[in-house]
Amino acid sequence: MKKEIKTTKDVVAFAKRLIKEGVNFHCDEDFKDYINLKTKEPIYATEEAELRNELMNQCFTVCEKNGADVYDTMGDVLLKETGLVKFIPLSTQSQ
Repeated sequence: MKKEIKTTKDVVAFAKRLIKEGVNFHCDEDFKDYINLKTKEPIYATEEAELRNELMNQCFTVCEKNGADVYDTMGDVLLKETGLVKFIPLSTQSQ
């Protein structure tokens, strides 16, 4: 996993990575709070969660600097990658 988010392409790649990890993520949620619904155990070890929290913070910064909305950018990736775009329209940013 990348240790730094520098571009909006990196933001998209990070969102795709989270989806591949099986996480239904939200940009405002602390990765320390994600649990496996079956086992009730944390999905991420403390160090893994802290890295993802830092990367998410960088996503906010990169998107802001580039005039992109982090919620739309990452949300559209989530919709496309999971197939939910069939039921939920993309943001106007991606259309």
